Parts: sequence; C-alpha cells; structure tokens
Amino acid sequence: MTVSAFLKNANTPWKMRLYMFMRLPGAWFMGMNIHSCDLEQAVVRLPYRWRSKNPFQSIYFAAQCAAAELSTGMLVLAHLQEKPPVSMLVVGFEASFYKKAGETLLFTCTEGAEIGQVIQRAVETGESQEFVAHSVGRLPDGTVAAEMKVKWSFKKKK
Repeated sequence: MTVSAFLKNANTPWKMRLYMFMRLPGAWFMGMNIHSCDLEQAVVRLPYRWRSKNPFQSIYFAAQCAAAELSTGMLVLAHLQEKPPVSMLVVGFEASFYKKAGETLLFTCTEGAEIGQVIQRAVETGESQEFVAHSVGRLPDGTVAAEMKVKWSFKKKK
C-alpha cells in the first residue's frame, strides 16, 4: 500500500473502526479512534466511558497504555509502507501518570520523522534497530495526564 493510501485510510473513521474491530478488538471495544495521523504525528482519542474506566472513576491504566502504543504504532505503520518487509516489536514500555483521567484523553506522538529514520536504517543495514517513542496523554483542557515511552525494535526480514 502507498503511504498516501495508508494515511487516507487511517484518517477515515469508518475504515479505522473496521480495522480495529478485525485486528485490535480491545481498542475497538474501548472506543479508541484515530483523531489524526500523518507522517509526523499521530493522535489517538481514548474516550472516558464504562468500557475504558476503572472502579475509581478514571480511565484504566491499561487502556491509556494501549492508546499510547497505538499513537506510536500508527507512525510506525505509516513509515513501513512501500518498504521491504520489516519486523516490528514492542520490547519495552514505561508509563508515568500525573493526573486522574476522568475525561476523554488524546494521546499524541510527534516523533514520526525520527521513527522513519530508524526504520530506514534497519532496512539499509539489515541490523536490529531500537527507538523509544514518546506519547503524551492530555485532558481536554490540555493538562498532561500521562506520559508513555514505547520502545520499538525493527529488523529487516530476510
């Protein structure tokens, strides 16, 4: 698939809902959706509703981690289009929570250019490359509720 076709699909809500239903049922169940995605940044919306909240009236930490991973993963997938086959794997994860998430969160990763460079290096060298992508979860008023670090590993398939 071309990069432009991937991004068009990623930014078409019904196509992403179908993709999540088929490939990421947990994300679909929690109501996550792609707010926006391009080669530089991806924003994932995680609504505050019964499917994503815990008994303490906030968004469950695992739902926040999944949304953060999806925001970084969308950039990874965008940069893998039109490339030779590359294996990708989350090999580490770190989370920090600063504010109770009692409202919808937007998780944003703005490291698309860096992710693209690391993937290109993996393709060119054939060696495993790692990258730590950062995703920030913000409340509607812009307050940072959580920050996640997702460590990705990339290697060109033989």
